[in-house]
Amino acid sequence: MRFHLIDRIDRWEPGKSLAATKYLALGEEYLADHFPQFPVMPGVLMLQACVEAAAWLWRTTTDFQHPVIVLRELKSAKYGTFMLPGRRMDVTIELTKTDAAAGTATFKAKGANDAGEATVTAIFTLHGYALAARGPAGVAADAKLIEHWKTRWALLTGELRASR
Repeated sequence: MRFHLIDRIDRWEPGKSLAATKYLALGEEYLADHFPQFPVMPGVLMLQACVEAAAWLWRTTTDFQHPVIVLRELKSAKYGTFMLPGRRMDVTIELTKTDAAAGTATFKAKGANDAGEATVTAIFTLHGYALAARGPAGVAADAKLIEHWKTRWALLTGELRASR
């Protein structure tokens, strides 16, 4: 099972910040188990939405230099109110530090529902790398991943619709 938790990127400033949106629909499959009588978005998925948004900020900041971006370290996470189906989660990301030599970037993240109530806040570090360093097959894989990320970026930002 794979989740794309960011539905739209609203605004961004490379190297600084990004704002994104997640719409929580009752039909999302994980809600059937979490919890059947009181469906709410799991905290780990609220955090993952923040990580996903931060990865988008880093991609646009580095001109898609890192085909693979993973969570390296979670420094703090705090949860607020429940994220209920039918609500919108607004995610804001701030890039606070980069270490080009280590291939890492640190972010502050905040999620809030459409009433402005905090759902999650976090500070974490992402690690980016290319598969080409792992062998010749990695070069082709990197190219496919970068193409995929650029296409998805265009969809999330509305650039694809604007170019038609």
